[in-house]
Amino acid sequence: MKAFFSSKSLENQIDQFLDAVSQGLIVFVSGVKSYFEEDKSDFEHYLKEISKLEAEADKLRREIENDLYTYSLIPENRGDVLALLEHLDNVIDSSKETLHQFDVEIPDIPLEFADRYIKLAEISCQAGEEVVLASRAFFKDIKRVKDHVHKVYFFEKETDRLGDQLKKDIFRSNMKLSRKIHLRYFATHVEVISDDAEDVADRLSIYTIKRMI
Repeated sequence: MKAFFSSKSLENQIDQFLDAVSQGLIVFVSGVKSYFEEDKSDFEHYLKEISKLEAEADKLRREIENDLYTYSLIPENRGDVLALLEHLDNVIDSSKETLHQFDVEIPDIPLEFADRYIKLAEISCQAGEEVVLASRAFFKDIKRVKDHVHKVYFFEKETDRLGDQLKKDIFRSNMKLSRKIHLRYFATHVEVISDDAEDVADRLSIYTIKRMI
């Protein structure tokens, strides 16, 4: 198969973009853990870090887009690459926005649910991590895309399962309805990361078929 990259600089930019998305997911989980540990210093550190990574990802995406058009790089795959990067950007955007909402709204989550929120965050972000690996494979070893895409779907379904059970238990508790709704809102926010990853996986599956033809 024809080599994907026509520029070493473009290859490096895409690698850096994928690194930023991956690191953002790691920072998100660490931030959620620090929130439940009531470690304000660490939480603020992770909040700043994920904001920096999200801004870096945005900057790199724009630079890649500019270079693709300015230097007419990979014209036959340009549209797919731009769409892929845009939807990957949604993954880190959702991570940053969710952690930011923890800071803004300060949800009062009972200790009995804390570990389950952390688990939900970990599994949701595993879907994100696998879609980053699938994207790397798309650019460098396309035959391995499927190895990671099916894991994205697994972790997305697992996130839905864990999220649904968590929300059921919240609404069957003795808390006030307003508090239940608030906690449901945050569970749903965490799940969005895996939903965004699934969207990227769907696109990758199509783009991979197109490249293999």
